[in-house]
Amino acid sequence: MTRAPTAETLARLAAVVGEKHALTTAADMARYLTEWRGLWQGKAAMVLRPGSTEEVSRLLAIAHETETAIVPQGGNTGLVGGQIPSASGHEVVVSLERMNRIAEVDADNLTLMAEAGCTLSALQDAAERAGLLFPLSLAAEGSCQIGGNLSSNAGGLNMLAYGNARDLCLGLEVVLADGRVWNGLGRLRKDNTGYDLKNLFIGAEGTLGIITRCVLKLYPRPRTHETGFAAVASVAAAVKLLTLARALSGNRVVGFELMNHHAVDFAHRHMGQRLPLAAVPAWSVLVELADPAPGALTAIMEQALEQHLVVDAVVAQSEAQRAEMWGLREAISEAQKFEGGSIKHDVSVPVSHIPAFLDEAMAAVERVVPGARPVPFGHMGDGNIHFNISQPKGADTGPFLARWGMVSEAVFTLVLAHGGSISAEHGIGVLKREDMRLIKSPVALDMMRAIKTLLDPRGIMNPGKVLPAP
Repeated sequence: MTRAPTAETLARLAAVVGEKHALTTAADMARYLTEWRGLWQGKAAMVLRPGSTEEVSRLLAIAHETETAIVPQGGNTGLVGGQIPSASGHEVVVSLERMNRIAEVDADNLTLMAEAGCTLSALQDAAERAGLLFPLSLAAEGSCQIGGNLSSNAGGLNMLAYGNARDLCLGLEVVLADGRVWNGLGRLRKDNTGYDLKNLFIGAEGTLGIITRCVLKLYPRPRTHETGFAAVASVAAAVKLLTLARALSGNRVVGFELMNHHAVDFAHRHMGQRLPLAAVPAWSVLVELADPAPGALTAIMEQALEQHLVVDAVVAQSEAQRAEMWGLREAISEAQKFEGGSIKHDVSVPVSHIPAFLDEAMAAVERVVPGARPVPFGHMGDGNIHFNISQPKGADTGPFLARWGMVSEAVFTLVLAHGGSISAEHGIGVLKREDMRLIKSPVALDMMRAIKTLLDPRGIMNPGKVLPAP
């Protein structure tokens, strides 16, 4: 059980990072206390901005001793409230933003070592300067930080080919709840020596410790891409197109994004994104191949047209056209803001189940909120659909959002019926904490609580996140 920090405790914490990096005024702390969509707003006793692992270690030692609650925070781009303190005002936010140094890019080992506060785009740029690729890619990559990406086990646009954050991490340095530092900064791809400790912290959302440094996998940079946008006959046809593209390209598919007509229309009208085709299709996909045989994607689209999987298609003829296609896809989330309230879900089901799931889920939403506009889009190639719902035209936002729980219950029931997950890449945080009872057995929850108790016996690390109360 944590306690409100005393003035003495706050002074001790501030002394570790220096007065300049210990924020206490409402104005200085404001940007750390509100989630970017405005769904969560917390209070904090202080925001601390350490500059080194040693400072993080000293901060957590004091917090452990005084039972002060700590909320680790990266770029504050999370979507489930895991990075926002509670409304109590007793918690201390620890921002890693100053710890943004890239220590090494090792081209021979295809690894990169960096501090947790590095933005994702900074890591991508460092890899590119070495002629390599760090493939994790998200819409928020200019501001999200790698520590947060690892803590939430981010997925993103390239997961189909390269995996999620967990798959891209070889080693970690973590400050434990009592201030001890675990140095697991291994660079080995094969290390069969007992428990894989790093994976306890990847996806733990700061509830077990604070990630301070990491070793990441790099890849040879693709020399060429072929990117196309297609109107598909149906979602089932999109699944068949994915199978066809994999087979005919020699498994060169690195991106396969599904979008319905609302998603494309919103991005076009509100964000000024150019339509790749003459009209907005009922369902469309964005397909990308890396290092394919010349003309491979055109050949795939031609076969898909012959098989009546695709109604119309265009293949990018320049890097500018490729960027436009991806820009349309990446603008969807922000575009929804202009249509009023939005109820969002980050779910996954087996790829073969996506057509049935979407049919059933859209029908279920219509029953709960007549006139609501489903906006499903996302990483179809790995089964991850962002099943978002915009409010009915002309509806009041408040009453619509008040039905979030009813809508989510209907959607999650179908997700589980199809053998899926209620969180594919965004994490659990506060938003889905109680829903963990739906997807985790009592045995699994007991195991997770036992790990939490072992590594954080005083419960100071990001309390109230991920795990439901016993």
